Amino acid sequence: MSIQSWPKHDRPRERLIKQGAQALSDAELLAIFLRTGLPGKSAVDLAREMISQFGGLQNLNRVSLAEWVQIRGLGEAKYAQLRACLEMAKRCLSHQLSHELQETPHGMLASPDLFEQFVRAQIGLSEIEHFLVIALDSQLKVLDHKILSSGTVNKTVVFPREVLKFAIQTNAPRIMMAHNHPSDCCTPSSADDRLTRELSSALALVDIELVDHLVVGPNCGYSYRLHNRPPF
Repeated sequence: MSIQSWPKHDRPRERLIKQGAQALSDAELLAIFLRTGLPGKSAVDLAREMISQFGGLQNLNRVSLAEWVQIRGLGEAKYAQLRACLEMAKRCLSHQLSHELQETPHGMLASPDLFEQFVRAQIGLSEIEHFLVIALDSQLKVLDHKILSSGTVNKTVVFPREVLKFAIQTNAPRIMMAHNHPSDCCTPSSADDRLTRELSSALALVDIELVDHLVVGPNCGYSYRLHNRPPF
């Protein structure tokens, strides 16, 4: 049965307008994006199939085009729309979180949860590893941020000189760094520990403080500083 044949008060679009997006289920939100279903299958039914196939709404960011088109009724045009929507949401969230961090007393150290959200918005949902550096002023306010390297599903190469170059270019007395684990296991590896020690020592040589190293995944986060993990 198509959604148009449903009573108006049950239709996802009408419910969203009256009750707000938060009142809708994942399938209903996705159905509004899809707009139409297939013969004998409503947009909500198709959305439920997609959520089951991809393992949840939160995994849509990780779906490839090849996986997307395996579901009947989904094509390249709809995939392009999805990627555009996800990127707009990411940029809006990043801008909002960056602004909130600027307004927070004592910057990121006073809001570790906000810092984690900020990093996850940048790199946390990616299928490959990225290394992110955040330049901070003396009051721990964000000066700039940049992904310095990207790698494979379980490895990225980071050169200390690139971190030092970024810190000096931004005139940052303090630096935070972060990288993601696509596996969603955020426990640092021995390689992560070694890199953290090396970068902390390299930055100290030019009187720049490494404030924290955060490891994030789609649903997890690990702060070296909050766990008192060396060299913090």
